[in-house]
Amino acid sequence: MAAGSGDGNAWILHIDMDQFVAAVEIRRRPELRGRPVVVGGDGDPTRARQVVATASYEARAFGLHSGMPLQRAYRKCPDAVFLPSDGAAYDEASREVMEVLRGFGHPVEVWGWDEAVLGCPIADPEALAQEVRATLVRETGLTCAVGIGATKEQAKMATAFAKASPERIYRLSPANWMAVMGARDVIDLWGIGKRTAARLAEHELRTVAQLAAADAQDLARWFGPTTGPRLGVLARGGAARTISTQEWVPRSRSKQVTYPTDLTDRAAIGDQVAALTRDVCREVFAEGRVATHVSVVVRTSTFYTRVKTGKLAEPTTDPAVVEAAARSVLDRFDITRPVRLLGVRVVLA
Repeated sequence: MAAGSGDGNAWILHIDMDQFVAAVEIRRRPELRGRPVVVGGDGDPTRARQVVATASYEARAFGLHSGMPLQRAYRKCPDAVFLPSDGAAYDEASREVMEVLRGFGHPVEVWGWDEAVLGCPIADPEALAQEVRATLVRETGLTCAVGIGATKEQAKMATAFAKASPERIYRLSPANWMAVMGARDVIDLWGIGKRTAARLAEHELRTVAQLAAADAQDLARWFGPTTGPRLGVLARGGAARTISTQEWVPRSRSKQVTYPTDLTDRAAIGDQVAALTRDVCREVFAEGRVATHVSVVVRTSTFYTRVKTGKLAEPTTDPAVVEAAARSVLDRFDITRPVRLLGVRVVLA
């Protein structure tokens, strides 16, 4: 379905589940409601080299957040409940959520465990958003925020405002886009990070309005013929309207390990990258997937993290080919400090 914007009768809803992983854990342990809950690793915060996967809103109030070492989280909030990750439970909860969304009879595009967009050719998207929220609570016990937009980009960015709204619903559209977003920093746009924002600032493009008014040819010259003009379109509210109802399939699979003791031997680091690659390949090739790229993540003892990616000569299902490519990617790293964490991500066709 293509959801339009100009006539006010076709909208896109972006549904973003609240603290999804923590909420799933609280759903099966209602006694934890209102308490700070931390999910990550094997759930033992006294063990070194484990990190927070997610933290409930109550835990975030203590400064806990994803990526924080569990030991540090424990020091900050020793009264928090620490739980191990349970991917199977989150898969099942996500399936429940998506089934509820599809039950509204509108096309649904799944973006992951806890996100989806829904196209609705109706005049009152707020009424549908309220119904979606109420039905999800009734059927799954889970809550969400809903962003409404004429494009996927607007809907996604509207969700940030929805999360801060008592109604948990917010609409961005051509009618209010520039009034709401124009004076904001370009980094507030979905898909623009610090590096791109810094490059835009070099050209005196700091606000959304300035980027929206920028000459497309200048943007193409500065950022490339595809990326440059796309930045301008994004600043004007985006253009993506098509809802794909194809079953969501992860476009990559990854695995990371934080080691109990830092790695210093280059050969040992290579062997660990190879082992991680084999583990990932075993999973994805058993599902009939095909690999096209491989990335390697290296985090040193100083927590400096770098990622490098290599494209395979051709799509493959041969683990040995992917392993050799991962080792080649690793060779591109200049590793001068002990290694705390290694990761491998395989991009799939």
